[in-house]
Amino acid sequence: MARITVEDCLNHVDNRFNLVLLATKRARQLANGVESTLPWENDKPTVMALREIAAGNISNAMVQEAQREMDETAAALEQALAEELSTDAGESETPRDAQG
Repeated sequence: MARITVEDCLNHVDNRFNLVLLATKRARQLANGVESTLPWENDKPTVMALREIAAGNISNAMVQEAQREMDETAAALEQALAEELSTDAGESETPRDAQG
């Protein structure tokens, strides 16, 4: 495993604080199943995020776009689940009303 230094990452990010924020967001995305831009070398998501930043493959805009897509997918899944549950609840109430 190659050692990743803060200096390697700072070549692609404005300052250390933005680096921490960017690496955190990207590591969460990787942990949630977003595909990596580099070959996965049995690293933890945090290390992989830093490797991607040091390679110049990840920017703030890319992370924000991926987060927006994840949020839209989650909202669509929640809506579909709510519709399915309301349909199931409506079907299960009909036989009870007929019996009672």
